[in-house]
Amino acid sequence: MGSSVLELNGHSLRLEDVVGVAREGRKVALDRSAVAFVERGSRMVRSWVEDGRIIYGITTGFGDLASQVIPPDKSEKLQENLLTSHACGVGEPFPEEIVRAIMLLRINSLIRGFSGISMETLSRLVDFLNIGLHPVIPCKGSVGASGDLCPLSHLAISLLGLGEVFFQGKRMKASEALRSAGLEPITLGPKEGLALNNGTAAMTGVAAMAVWEAMAVLKTADIVGAMSLEALHGVPFAFDHRTHELRPHQGQIKVAKNIRCLVSGSRILEKFGNERVQDAYSLRCIPQVHGASRDGVQYVKNVIQIEINSVTDNPLIFPAEGEAISGGNFHGQPVALAMDFFGMAMAEIGNISERRTARLVDGKLSGLPPFLVENSGINSGFMIPQYVAAALVSENKVLAHPSSVDSIPTSANQEDHVSMGMYSARKGKEILDNVKKILAIELLLAAQGLDFSSPLEPGAGTGAAYRKLREEIPYLEKDVFLHPMIDRIIKGVEDRSYLKAVEEATGELE
Repeated sequence: MGSSVLELNGHSLRLEDVVGVAREGRKVALDRSAVAFVERGSRMVRSWVEDGRIIYGITTGFGDLASQVIPPDKSEKLQENLLTSHACGVGEPFPEEIVRAIMLLRINSLIRGFSGISMETLSRLVDFLNIGLHPVIPCKGSVGASGDLCPLSHLAISLLGLGEVFFQGKRMKASEALRSAGLEPITLGPKEGLALNNGTAAMTGVAAMAVWEAMAVLKTADIVGAMSLEALHGVPFAFDHRTHELRPHQGQIKVAKNIRCLVSGSRILEKFGNERVQDAYSLRCIPQVHGASRDGVQYVKNVIQIEINSVTDNPLIFPAEGEAISGGNFHGQPVALAMDFFGMAMAEIGNISERRTARLVDGKLSGLPPFLVENSGINSGFMIPQYVAAALVSENKVLAHPSSVDSIPTSANQEDHVSMGMYSARKGKEILDNVKKILAIELLLAAQGLDFSSPLEPGAGTGAAYRKLREEIPYLEKDVFLHPMIDRIIKGVEDRSYLKAVEEATGELE
């Protein structure tokens, strides 16, 4: 990603670019050739207002008020009223990195020139992103139909000096932040409020960051699963490439290859791996389950990749033809369905992980000391971490219910089918966060389980993960305060420490 300025043209933004701007503070600029399209669209809108043409959202009211004609001299007030009335979200504000992703996606859509926004307004949004003026956007309030009207309105009003922003580490009034940054509030032209708040940038920003994180979490799940396989003296030939080539789903093939790589050279499996004919499904079917989730997330990634380079407001301005077309690109259904699928795919990673954790603590199934502690009875060992994992898995099962099937009409039934895409994205991210914690618990227990096979060495990849964990977390002979240890492991999952340590030893995983 690097620190170079990212030039936006509305066509070539990648998921990695979104992360670079959102998380690493990469600055952006507008492609010069694209600027001409923006200016042409803006001129066209202004000429229509001067000519008195009746066009939705430009010279009419919004939603069910589309039949109300607005005179040209009220055009500016129409757009301002749109934003102030729609900025009514509730709940905690989005993290600043999510806000940056949302701002970036809005800019990348507007630069295409089909939205009628002026260069002055678009450039100011770029200024906000580059300076680090991050609007306070409450996370709840979008039904994902006319896009993310409510959260995007909170973004847009900050350009007018209204609402609040995060700036230089503080939450403050937008008007105060503008003064500190040496900027003036903008004045909206025709269609500009609608261009700013009508679209899927908010749900897609949340989704983009979640999908990017998930790609690493899926690899980490393979690492943790392989550690449990060794700790439980699993059967390695379930991962033979010939089996998986007969059912050539790409995710399944990649996961099986990863497991073979991770346990390569394992003295533990060499000694114990042929003691049983087959393992329980949570071990034997790691490629099939993890692989299906990988394929699901890959589908979601493809959807989001299309969405981040799409124009999703309404009406769309086609200057070459001199037309404004009122359509439905703002409808969040593609993102909603994809993120519902994302939530289910990631929930299953947590589900199977908890089952492996349950086997590790059950001495009757594992052949290991009960609850992975030598002097059990006086020591509870790792009994309750499995409860925690079970609680998170149960929570994910509820969160994985698809929100996209739960349409609820809005705007006096003008908007009579909505996507609930924002909630699909939000709960997908929440499921992902729970899965990181579930995997961290399995990682802690699998490392403890591996110690009971000492001095036999684990595989190349699993050994690297084990050693990385043991840099901070000791083998536990008796009960200790576990919460800080689990927190440290969660951090390592989140910052990819374990994944990096493994890939340094094995090369990049699939």
